[in-house]
Amino acid sequence: MDYLEQQKTSNRLNDPKKYGIVKERLAERGVIPLDIAKLTLDLQKPYLENVTIELCLEHVDKVLLKREVQHAILVGIELDVLAEKNLLSEPLLTLVKSDYGLFGIDEILALSIVNVYGSIGLTNFGYVDKLKPGIIGVLDDEGKKEGRCNTFLDDIVGAIAASAASSLAHRFAV
Repeated sequence: MDYLEQQKTSNRLNDPKKYGIVKERLAERGVIPLDIAKLTLDLQKPYLENVTIELCLEHVDKVLLKREVQHAILVGIELDVLAEKNLLSEPLLTLVKSDYGLFGIDEILALSIVNVYGSIGLTNFGYVDKLKPGIIGVLDDEGKKEGRCNTFLDDIVGAIAASAASSLAHRFAV
């Protein structure tokens, strides 16, 4: 039985029902695990010569199975959706909708994900947050369009990819 199957059958540490909901919410916002796995692959290619997209996808799933991660994803997506619907009060609405550079709470929420994975997760997150590769850049660009808000989501996706990269690094550390 692989890791994902073990976790789906065990309610001791993780919540497989919430895992399904989180994957649905991400998909509703245009993000699938494969998008995140591609980022993870790019982060780990220089360090693990035999890394595959399948292995990266497995580690993305490991990250998505963690309750702390699920909670951060649900909160972040909900705040983005509420901002799109103008259901946050001012001045929070303007801060979130504009992805104001000195707001920083979006990064703090994302850091709650990478903190589970140590310094490798943290440094990888800073790297992807700055460069905005792949789906992160797409989400960031969409967030600048009228009516779209991905203030929290782009950082959350980066944190998941960075955490999966850290998980891989720890698995294959020598």
